[in-house]
Amino acid sequence: MRMKASLFIVDDHYMVIEGIRSLLQKEKDIEWLGHATNAISCLSFLKQQLPDVILMDINLPDMSGLDLCKEVKKQYPEIHILGLSTFNQQPVIRSMMDNGASGYVLKNATKEELLEALDSVMQGKKYFSFEAALSLRNPVNSSPVITRREKEVLAMIAEGFTNAEIATKLFISIPTVNTHRKSLLEKFEARNTAILIGKALKQGLI
Repeated sequence: MRMKASLFIVDDHYMVIEGIRSLLQKEKDIEWLGHATNAISCLSFLKQQLPDVILMDINLPDMSGLDLCKEVKKQYPEIHILGLSTFNQQPVIRSMMDNGASGYVLKNATKEELLEALDSVMQGKKYFSFEAALSLRNPVNSSPVITRREKEVLAMIAEGFTNAEIATKLFISIPTVNTHRKSLLEKFEARNTAILIGKALKQGLI
């Protein structure tokens, strides 16, 4: 690591957070500022302190990492964001970059890859892990990016549950279920529920 960097991670899995922290904690050029497990906590932290780099999970419980990336870059354009995910689909990577990310790494990245990624973005360069770079050269996979909650709602829609039943089972309001349903229809470009389920099945999301 040639350049010093303060680092913050946004991921809802503690094993991922601890795994990355353990890989990097002895690196003298990296200052670990902490972590957030959702978008709200991340935005709250940034009001108090700004890291040089954020490792940002794509699939967060309250907001897509794509949307969070866009919001963070709008408010704090000086922060470098590295997308962090198990997904290496081209549309996801491109969307993350379009929203202001400086690079994209997979969660199976080695310590050396992470260090290289951090150093690259601190120098103002773009960085892609090998699998991500390979995906960008492959034909487009049109699977939309959905949040964990949207995936739960989608699965229940496919099982035939009504909005009221979904709301009861997930302990959320009916208007919230309606919002998720509308969002799913838009993301899948589906005119109705039948088309939505058909597309989701074809893309292996349910």
